[in-house]
Amino acid sequence: MDKPLTIKDWSAEDRPREKLLLKGKSALSDAELIAILLGTGTASASAVDLGKKLLQNTSHNLDELAQLSVKDLMKVKGIGEAKAITIVAAMELGRRRKEFITEEKAKITSSKDAYELVKGDLMDLPHEEFWIILTNRAQRVIKKQQISSGGVAGTVADPKMIFKLAVEELASGLLLVHNHPSGNLTASEADITLTKRLKESGKLLEIQVLDHLIVAGKRYFSFADEGLL
Repeated sequence: MDKPLTIKDWSAEDRPREKLLLKGKSALSDAELIAILLGTGTASASAVDLGKKLLQNTSHNLDELAQLSVKDLMKVKGIGEAKAITIVAAMELGRRRKEFITEEKAKITSSKDAYELVKGDLMDLPHEEFWIILTNRAQRVIKKQQISSGGVAGTVADPKMIFKLAVEELASGLLLVHNHPSGNLTASEADITLTKRLKESGKLLEIQVLDHLIVAGKRYFSFADEGLL
């Protein structure tokens, strides 16, 4: 009697892990993605076979699969406690992600919107910090991120770090923000020069510098509002 094929006997491009690396995650079927979670199969069934069995038991409905408990999953032959826990954890992560992305992201339509987003982080600090706000094409906030923290008189804003973060987050827009603990709202020559440099660098990456805010307590200065962009 011939020995049944295991995943290791398949060609590299058909094994779930290798297939994901070669072709990307979207090329995998639901059963193959589940197989990666399971890690191994049994003596008589590969991890993909177990994935197919799980899907058959839930009418190929991932929502139904997500509702199963560890004990429910363990009723399927070949699914032990460790495998069941892994599936439950993965489904819970998916649920949390879905919950997160349905929340509407804040939209930056004015300098005041940007100020409201960062004032809690900067208005009362005794030292300078430099932050960025990343936005998508619809100008909805992707992320706000501290870039550096300095002394009373200044802080360093590394363009390479700023655009590395922007590229990683696939941002289309970028707002620069730093604070003046002294309460002075005047933009220094260094502030103006840095803003111009970042604006020009952004053009090469198709990332638009939308504004640069200087926060001083409950007040702020906007480069965009003052025509300095």
